[in-house]
Amino acid sequence: MITDPQEFYKKLEDAASYTRSKIDGFAPQVLIICGSGLGGISSLISNKIAIPYGTIPGFKTSTVQGHAGELQFGFIGTNRVPVMCMVGRLHYYEGYEFEDATFGVRLAKELGCDTVFVTNAAGGVRKGFKPGDLMVISDHIYFAGFSGSHPLRGPNLEKLGERFVPMSDAYDHSLRKTFFDSARALGITRSIHEGTYFFAAGPTFESRAEVRAIRTLGGDSVGMSTVPEVIVARHAGLRVFALSLITNSCVDTPAPSALEDDPVAMDDGIASHKEVLEYANEASKDVERIIQHAINSL
Repeated sequence: MITDPQEFYKKLEDAASYTRSKIDGFAPQVLIICGSGLGGISSLISNKIAIPYGTIPGFKTSTVQGHAGELQFGFIGTNRVPVMCMVGRLHYYEGYEFEDATFGVRLAKELGCDTVFVTNAAGGVRKGFKPGDLMVISDHIYFAGFSGSHPLRGPNLEKLGERFVPMSDAYDHSLRKTFFDSARALGITRSIHEGTYFFAAGPTFESRAEVRAIRTLGGDSVGMSTVPEVIVARHAGLRVFALSLITNSCVDTPAPSALEDDPVAMDDGIASHKEVLEYANEASKDVERIIQHAINSL
């Protein structure tokens, strides 16, 4: 939790000053955050400048496989839209505070970004979701916030945004429409849904009972990122688009009963990070094509 706004402003300005010294006047418009296995989005960038997280003052480093841990700056599309790309993100479950996990979003705002495209790998909760499907996020459930674990907890950063931030319009309608229009224009046949993302802190995958509870509450996909970044982005006045790549179908059937002589066998739906990366890599080309087209349309 941020306790001293002035100290945080200084840390943010130091990071921005260092980054500006490396990008030589480049002014990004769009921040892209790459989810697990989706770092290939950065291959879309031309005239690339890469800065490792660990060299930027105040910026922590990612510890998760599939998250490279660097900022990349350059252009995307024939319209040469200037972007800042986070290849790898920081997670709350890694032991970082929310101010660290969302630092890149605030840095992007400081550098001039007005829009953020967030991607993640997520479990499919809604019946009918299959690994490899995409889900455009139209809303979220931030259950951790109900108990006070919130990225905006503490003194408000008045220079960055207002104290009370509405979340009813967090996911920009026009950006969502642009994404669907781009997918149609490209002839993408992969299933693309729209729905509600449920944030779970992790690092454990959800239990069977938790999956049933998430579905009852209205969650369609579940993952361990994105919502804190979206909250901070909206606090800073950024337009937000967010996308889940469904990498596994969440298991919700009751566990085999020890009271039965011949219990139903455990199914094969147990999630793993290896499975997440495999499906992300398989679907990444479609994701890259749609995101490039959508950003080029801005």
